[in-house]
Amino acid sequence: MSEAAVARLKARFGVRILEATSFRGDDQVRVAPADWVEVATFLRDDPELAMDLFVDLTAIDWPEQEPRFEVLLIVRSVAKKHRVHLSTPLADGAKLPTLVGVWAGADWAEREIWDMFGIPFEGHPDLRRILMYPEFEGYPLRKDYPIERTQPLVPYRDVEGLYKLPPFGPDEGQPWARIDWPARLEGYDEQVSPAIGFQVGQRRTLSDSEAALEESQKLTAGGPAGDGQGRQRTE
Repeated sequence: MSEAAVARLKARFGVRILEATSFRGDDQVRVAPADWVEVATFLRDDPELAMDLFVDLTAIDWPEQEPRFEVLLIVRSVAKKHRVHLSTPLADGAKLPTLVGVWAGADWAEREIWDMFGIPFEGHPDLRRILMYPEFEGYPLRKDYPIERTQPLVPYRDVEGLYKLPPFGPDEGQPWARIDWPARLEGYDEQVSPAIGFQVGQRRTLSDSEAALEESQKLTAGGPAGDGQGRQRTE
């Protein structure tokens, strides 16, 4: 059913569908930011698609790629029983038109993306932080957000009539901010996480797209792990 929905999008938008992929039952189409709202509206309004259920909207940060971000929408048709992922690439600092006028559920999801990644949505009725407090500095789900950074960066505020626990000091809570990662990882080449590895200058793992490409090129060239024809040796 979802393959038919992708075929319907291709028939309607032609070359404006930049890419169509299918992985483990998830069918995804990629469009340019300029076509974002139009394609989303078609998904909702076309009788053959009838994507009336907004499932989720999120973003992915690829700091070494350009454009840096990928915004991903997931919608479903309750009546037709099919689901489609719609994505678009977005440069750092670029704006993406809001989908609030298409699905009201996009409201808080776009606010979360703005809060976590710093991606602005043009035309959003109330674009402000939703998880972090207004004075929070930075966007915590960006891969280059410093893992040792201690928040909050604002003075503790007493509220009359309200008892609150004071914030953790640098030597109390927030253990990620207290760990000396270069010292902890000295002499090791295994990553605790890709984000930490990126910050402390570790070699990339094969989960990194660039590292995987380099390894693939070595195999194709007949390096130590290859046979010269792109096949990996097993003996």
